[in-house]
Amino acid sequence: MHSDEPVLDDEEVTEFYDPEVGEDDDNEHANDQDHIVISGDPSAAANASKDKSVKDKKIPDDQRTTTPYMTKYERARILGTRALQISMNAPVLVDLEGETDPLQIAIKELREKKIPLIVRRYMPDG
Repeated sequence: MHSDEPVLDDEEVTEFYDPEVGEDDDNEHANDQDHIVISGDPSAAANASKDKSVKDKKIPDDQRTTTPYMTKYERARILGTRALQISMNAPVLVDLEGETDPLQIAIKELREKKIPLIVRRYMPDG
């Protein structure tokens, strides 16, 4: 042992700080029960409070401002994303009929309009 180090006796007890629950902490624990995470996205908080089904989110055809056709870039991204999900053992929403290739399964889901993804188009005017 070095002479600089403190010598501890066998009888010496090390105590650890144990915070006590006070009256002020009770109010903080009441807020923790909500399990709400505040993020930087203001729309996330607004959307979290609303429980809408997919049919409630769908915009009526007469109020749509974009074309009803999917671009080749949207199609490629949707198929790639869904094929990745399927390859990671996501549930398949169509009859497989012996098909094992995730991309072919995604194409079949797109053809039958069963892909559980929503395309959000950001317009130039915001």
